[in-house]
Amino acid sequence: MQMFDRVDALRLDRREFHLWILALTAIFVLAIGVALLMYPTVFYHPAGLTRIPRRPVFFGFCGLAALLVGYFVDRQMVIQHLRADLENEERRIAKIRREASADMLTALPGPNLFRDRLVMEFRRASHIQQPLSLLAVELKPWHAFNDPGETEIAFGDAVKSLMRRLRRADSIFMFASSFYVIILPTVNARDGYGLGDRLIEGLHDAAGASNRFTFSVSVVNFPEHVTTAREMEESIQRLLLHSASEESPLEVVVPTLGIQ
Repeated sequence: MQMFDRVDALRLDRREFHLWILALTAIFVLAIGVALLMYPTVFYHPAGLTRIPRRPVFFGFCGLAALLVGYFVDRQMVIQHLRADLENEERRIAKIRREASADMLTALPGPNLFRDRLVMEFRRASHIQQPLSLLAVELKPWHAFNDPGETEIAFGDAVKSLMRRLRRADSIFMFASSFYVIILPTVNARDGYGLGDRLIEGLHDAAGASNRFTFSVSVVNFPEHVTTAREMEESIQRLLLHSASEESPLEVVVPTLGIQ
């Protein structure tokens, strides 16, 4: 039975079409066979005492068999049309999601605004003696993605998941299509790791059961890990260079922040 149970997921439509042809052929052959067996009895033997109108019954059987086969053919055509409509709708929805993800990612602030915000937040943190944390999130698309649009949709869902879990004072910046940095004012290292765990849970949900992407989250904290804004920038720069050195279907551009 294993020989017949092996079905390629990529050929399900073709396999279903073959099963429909087999079913229709079997019904047609059985109907013809029964009609041939009934024909001599109906046309060459007189009616018995029961007075059953054999010829109307015979023609009724033939008509019913033809209607049954025609019904199955019609239903198959309707299903094919509905399936084509669903595929077109899925493509349209995927296009809309891809455009929405592209617009959202394009609207995110970049490295230049990150530099200005980091300098401002660092001065404020050092002046009032409060901590400052950075979260670096690196995304890696699923290797089976052949369409860059699918990767863009996956990354868009990941960024939406990140944004839903941030506070109002937090800011997210896009350095590359697969690398994002979040500024967390007044967050110490311990709370930064706790927020990182929350973001990881959200990213797991966004990735789904098919693991559309993998990810890694890193924390940089002032004053526990670094003591200057320049050191914070260098830590992010090293993580970004590591991300750019790995293979990715999307182009990764490493910017120069130049924080003094």
